[in-house]
Amino acid sequence: MEAPLLQEHIEPNLFKRSLIESKKLWRIAGPAIFTSLCQYSLGAITQTFVGHVGTVELAAVSIEDSVIGGFAFGVMLGMGSALETLCGQAFGAGSIRMLGVYLQRSWIILLCSALVLLPIYIFSPPLLILFGQTREVADLAGKFALWMIPQLFAYALNFPIRKFLVAQRKVMVPAMVAGVVLVIHVVFSWLLIFKLGCGLLGAAVALDLSWWLIIFGQLSYIFVTKSDGAWSGFSWLAFKDLFAFVKLFLASAVMLCLEFWYLTILIILTGNLTNPVIAVDALSICMNLNGWVFMIAFGFNAAISVRVSNELGAGNPQTAKFAVMVVSATSISLGFVCMAVLLITRNDFPLLFTSSSVVAKEVTKLSSLLAFTMVLNGLQPVLSGVAVGAGWQALVAYINVGCYYVVGLPLGLLLGFKFDFGVEGIWSGMIGGIVLQTIILVVVTSCTNWNNEAAQAESRVMKWGGSAAGDIPSNGSQIAS
Repeated sequence: MEAPLLQEHIEPNLFKRSLIESKKLWRIAGPAIFTSLCQYSLGAITQTFVGHVGTVELAAVSIEDSVIGGFAFGVMLGMGSALETLCGQAFGAGSIRMLGVYLQRSWIILLCSALVLLPIYIFSPPLLILFGQTREVADLAGKFALWMIPQLFAYALNFPIRKFLVAQRKVMVPAMVAGVVLVIHVVFSWLLIFKLGCGLLGAAVALDLSWWLIIFGQLSYIFVTKSDGAWSGFSWLAFKDLFAFVKLFLASAVMLCLEFWYLTILIILTGNLTNPVIAVDALSICMNLNGWVFMIAFGFNAAISVRVSNELGAGNPQTAKFAVMVVSATSISLGFVCMAVLLITRNDFPLLFTSSSVVAKEVTKLSSLLAFTMVLNGLQPVLSGVAVGAGWQALVAYINVGCYYVVGLPLGLLLGFKFDFGVEGIWSGMIGGIVLQTIILVVVTSCTNWNNEAAQAESRVMKWGGSAAGDIPSNGSQIAS
């Protein structure tokens, strides 16, 4: 008689805990999803406008955005994610003043990385031709890439700023800035592309301007409010321990870049198929829509990364573990909802992105693969967020190499070219790599000793100056902001 009573007592507590944790997650995830959607929509809306200019123009912008810009985006976002680990754990440990120093160190590293990436933008046409793109598309994409160089440096500043704010749970700041800029971007894009007839140049100007407006908006908040003590001015301490930071940043970059490049390779391989313009246009529309849905999961990625890093930094390993369970269930449920909506509207949604009936028909053919990818997007980014929050970037980088490039890519090549399944075969093979990676991350997360992770978080905060945060001198090492 006592066993049922005991079960009855536990279940309401579990439900209550889940509800409390869900509220904490949504306070971070909601604005983070909105921010991710708005920032992603800048490029997606640009592609949508350009798609009504011409098929070659859409292919050129898609190639630049997915291959050249996508490569840079992956590097910058990956390196910026290291700041999520450091700032999140330092914030959880109460070492608030070190967050500003971490932010400045990341700016130094990412701006130097942007300079290293410049040749890819400058010499993009021969690189794209080398990867099998037609000269017409490669030349136009290369011209667009030169106009998008300001965006590269905006990436270098934006991702650290956003991680800095999100780690403190100041998620409404980037959300409000992104929302305002998105409205401005739509107006400017319409005005420059259609009203003034500036075409691709107008698209580039609107996109560059929008990204820099995001930077100025977020920096204004940080410099004016001091971010509740997290920003105490520019400091020479930013140049301390740079080498140790670079190692963690490189591991983070490799982890996320391997994922972004995986999808970039999908676009490149598709460009080598018969009738590549139609194939690339159709796939770019699918990737565009997938990217929007992925941004929802990316909001959960940010939320779980913050929750895990904060709780590990505060020495609460079991709370971190429970947060992982709650956000995984929530995110994958939304993935199934997105899949259902897509399948119901599979004959209609392509017309929002293109005026070509041939391209629209090809997109409809790919909708089943797109729907399955959306379900995977419900869980895989969350597990990556757990990895970032716990500081497992190097481990996940090895997993990604094996799953994506040893299994998924060869399988995609085999199905796409050897067995003539075309873009469906390439995409199916690469989905196989994502499935394998997701399974391995589930196993790793399930077997994690969260007490050990909390101890490592404490060691990491101590190692990189967290214990001395309160001793940062107010003069000498500080430069007036």
